Amino acid sequence: MSRVYNFSAGPAVLPEEVLKEAADEMLDYRGTGMSVMEMSHRSKAYDNIIKEAEQDIRDLMNIPDNYKVLFLQGGASQQFAMIPMNLMKNKKAAYIVTGQWAKKAYQEAQKYGEAVKVASSEDKTFSYIPDCSDLDIPEDADYVYICENNTIYGTKFKELPNTKGKTLVADVSSCFLSEPVDVTKYGVIYGGVQKNIGPAGVVIVIIREDLITEDVLPGTPTMLQYKTHADAQSLYNTPPAYGIYICGKVFKWLKKQGGLAAMKEYNEKKAKILYDFLDESELFKGTVVPKDRSLMNVPFVTGDSDLDAKFVAEAKAAGFENLKGHRTVGGMRASIYNAMPIEGVEKLVEFMKKFEAENK
Repeated sequence: MSRVYNFSAGPAVLPEEVLKEAADEMLDYRGTGMSVMEMSHRSKAYDNIIKEAEQDIRDLMNIPDNYKVLFLQGGASQQFAMIPMNLMKNKKAAYIVTGQWAKKAYQEAQKYGEAVKVASSEDKTFSYIPDCSDLDIPEDADYVYICENNTIYGTKFKELPNTKGKTLVADVSSCFLSEPVDVTKYGVIYGGVQKNIGPAGVVIVIIREDLITEDVLPGTPTMLQYKTHADAQSLYNTPPAYGIYICGKVFKWLKKQGGLAAMKEYNEKKAKILYDFLDESELFKGTVVPKDRSLMNVPFVTGDSDLDAKFVAEAKAAGFENLKGHRTVGGMRASIYNAMPIEGVEKLVEFMKKFEAENK
């Protein structure tokens, strides 16, 4: 069976050499005589794995020493609650709603305090990023929350919002490690790894140390306190050990590619191939305002739902998997994460040209 071109939004394509390396080590990890799947998270071998993974992501993102890196569980969705539980000291926070996940985070925060929607792009089906240069952010807001790249709608903040001095919290699940980032601009930057970094089951939280305190909302479970995990170096309980091991391999692969600046260049090149075609196509149309387009998730439509369905079916038969758009928006979506090779995008465009010629 040959590998397909997997355009899934997550769990998503991983680098082939990482998968091969993991396969080689499946029965015997470096002479231990066991798989990482079977290994105690308290063992010396595993301690090296998690420490090395942390060091590698610190190197890749230039994470300052006053930020903790936490490998947690519960996905990004659990962070929707964990963030207000730990950070809502004044019981107030500002939310910028640019898609379904930001909306869910905003709704969850309402359980813990006053969540104020300071900007939204829902009026145009989240097809753009609102101007966030001068928002009406409450004086006593504990933080400003964004979802930086919107997987479903294919939009990306190219400029961070002006938070008026308030702590910025960002969900970067679908653009994690796709380009260089200035961590110091954020109080918390986090993401589920299953889109661009590893298998589902791990969420990485990068959090400034002054935000990690015992002063959390009453009733916050021990497992949902950042301090619990920061103090225990992500080993308070059994972590998603195998998932972290794969993430570590992806970090090494990214270093080998030349780091995040090189990845950004590669990702821009890939996205340009697809966006250039969409802009000149008579059949296919991109759905996002050009200046707000994501490098990672590219939604597009034909304007005819039957034709969309025909395209998805024929694409699948030709070896292009998971091109169906999210159930809430329909159409198609190509997720072209770090591990999607450039030839995957080139072949997809060739196929789209052929489909267009046959279905005009």
